[in-house]
Amino acid sequence: MKKLIITRLSLALMCALPFAARGQVGLTLKSQPALLVVPPSLQEDVPLFIEADRLQGHQDHEAEAEGNVRLRRRGQAVFADWLRYDKPSGEFAAQGNVRMERGSDVVEGARLRYNLESDTGLMDKPTYALHKSPGPAGQRQQFSDGDARGKAERILFEGPGRYRAERARHTYCGPGNEDWYLRAGDLSIDKERDLGIARDATIEFLGTPIFYSPYLSFSLHQERKSGFITPHYGSTNTGGVEVTIPYFVNIAPNRDATISPRIMTRRGLQMGGEFRYLEAGYSGEARGEILPDDRVAGGEQRRAYYLRHDQTLPSDWFGRLNLQRVSDNTYLIDLSTQIAQTSQVQLPSDLTVGRGGPWGAAGGYGLNVLAQRWQTLQPDPLQPVTPPYDRLPQITLAASRADVLRSDFDIYGQYTMFEHSTMTTGTRMVAYPSVSVPLQTAYATVTPKLGFNATQYIIDANSAGFTNQSRALPIFTTDSTVVFERPTTIGGAPFLQTLEPRLYYVYIPFRDQNSIPVFDSAQQDLNFATIYSENQFSGWDRINNANQLTVGVASRFIGADNGAERLRVAVAQRYNFEEQKVTLPGVAPSTYSRSDLLAGLSGAIAPHLQARVGMQYSTNLSQWQKFDAGARYQPAPGRVLNLSYRYTQDNLRQTDISTQWPLGRGWTGLARWNYSLQDNRTLESLVGAEYNAGCWGLRLVVHSFATTTLETQTSFFVQLELGGLSRIGTNPMGTLRRNIGGYERLEPGSPRPDGASPSDYY
Repeated sequence: MKKLIITRLSLALMCALPFAARGQVGLTLKSQPALLVVPPSLQEDVPLFIEADRLQGHQDHEAEAEGNVRLRRRGQAVFADWLRYDKPSGEFAAQGNVRMERGSDVVEGARLRYNLESDTGLMDKPTYALHKSPGPAGQRQQFSDGDARGKAERILFEGPGRYRAERARHTYCGPGNEDWYLRAGDLSIDKERDLGIARDATIEFLGTPIFYSPYLSFSLHQERKSGFITPHYGSTNTGGVEVTIPYFVNIAPNRDATISPRIMTRRGLQMGGEFRYLEAGYSGEARGEILPDDRVAGGEQRRAYYLRHDQTLPSDWFGRLNLQRVSDNTYLIDLSTQIAQTSQVQLPSDLTVGRGGPWGAAGGYGLNVLAQRWQTLQPDPLQPVTPPYDRLPQITLAASRADVLRSDFDIYGQYTMFEHSTMTTGTRMVAYPSVSVPLQTAYATVTPKLGFNATQYIIDANSAGFTNQSRALPIFTTDSTVVFERPTTIGGAPFLQTLEPRLYYVYIPFRDQNSIPVFDSAQQDLNFATIYSENQFSGWDRINNANQLTVGVASRFIGADNGAERLRVAVAQRYNFEEQKVTLPGVAPSTYSRSDLLAGLSGAIAPHLQARVGMQYSTNLSQWQKFDAGARYQPAPGRVLNLSYRYTQDNLRQTDISTQWPLGRGWTGLARWNYSLQDNRTLESLVGAEYNAGCWGLRLVVHSFATTTLETQTSFFVQLELGGLSRIGTNPMGTLRRNIGGYERLEPGSPRPDGASPSDYY
């Protein structure tokens, strides 16, 4: 005969009391509760515990509990004033202050019917809290970011982690906050699939309905899922009011697609699409847009596409494909809201195949084959843009071998076929082997290097003015550095200060190169990288003659506690011992014996304050050529102030100010102003504000910038973010990150930059 066991919690002894065949046994305890242990059935391997002030029942049939009832089974608990359990069916009914815990979820109501075998049932007039993460065992969990709560007329339990609420109010705001909620005639929640589906759904914000849909699906925790993404709203002065309604297709965890119809009141309907994929051996993305009938452009069809694909090939080979094309010269200006795109006039399309790897015990090699074409946009007919050369193909080989007879050997080779519709075309072959001997001690390094550059040009027959050419040049350099160190303190903090003088000598004999065409060479900008380089020209079409010495010194302050560099100061200048003779076409050679003087400072000059200063001063003309200074003050996430000034002689004078800073009571100000002092005009400006209310956030942004045709384009962004549910409006995140250095997105529910918690504002 099976037994029900009743015990007093105050006793260590468990008493087994058998039931009579048709009899009934009861137990009433006033000072201590009674505990009933129901042994597991054949289908279940988990026992059931019922605890109450009073327990009674029939063997293998039912048990009735009253007064501070608690039913427990692994992962589940029910609290009520009264409960009746039917063992054959595995079903129980509970009334009076019913509270059910399923994992981390809590549902409370007046009456509950539930089947323990199928995890199904229903509760009337429930309130619920669905927690994202499990809490401490045996403790009531606090509501936190990512949790949801609500109430309904009735809730149906449809299996583990599955709920269906009738006439429900659902929100991710904490208790006591009713700023927004989702009202649904029927709300289904599947925690295992991270999916919520609402029918006859209305979003109410601050007491006002702002969105309605007969069917709305959403991710419970902002995970990937198929469905409509909240529409993006905005406005530009060229397109008018804009509405984009994206539809996201979650094809697989490593594949997705987005279809984005974009309605522009002035121009018409534009269709856009994006497909992304990620596999073990390849990855990429493809984007396309088409505007069949642009009313502003007189009915012209306008389109653009972008494709990027990265491929891993056998035997350590790899491939990369990049395609970019637009239908007309002003497509990016008219239809893009990003200054980085509107200022782009050269669109590349290229295919790369390469291989790289180790070579022997101390060395390596890289082989790269490139085929590249360009689309050159001409947005301003009065300022034509010269297209670059296509490379069909370019083959590059670089190899090195270290520590051979105490020397390092390097070889660089390149074969390029240059094509152009209007300029000289031909083939260039470069071979540049070199050997260097590094001589090192604990405090000094001297590295002499000897190389030989051999270049051959084969000019196409249809190119006038040039013939086949060859050039051979020996190149000798010596790079030497000494490092001095001393301990020091700044503001009581210990540092290690270094003093690092550097000498870099270059000798290259003169070769007349005026009969060589210029395919890809240009004058390099003078900076701390190029002043310590062999050639002041980029590319291989021009190699300067040189008998010169670069003298420089740097000092670094390194934290004694963690070894991090806190501050760097450097100066450098090049001294020419013979006149420059090699130049680009139409450029006069320099007659100065000294280059401009470079000076720079970068690092942390105070707590939370980063600064940089770069200067280029002409000692020959006694005037500044370039000056660039900037500072960033960032004491905490969401608090940043950027200041910068840029100057180039006779070309550029700009100031740039940007900030993200709390204004109080949940508001954060956003601003950027990039102004040209030389042209007396604003190049780019942004003003906006963010509000973080804890479970929702609001962003208002106005962004203006000058295009390459000197027109001003203005965009408006309004985004309402309902924490845990959705974002409504146009996303300004990309614009804010590009315009405000150090900008940090503050998610609803995150701590506020003014240090207050969301509850301070309820």
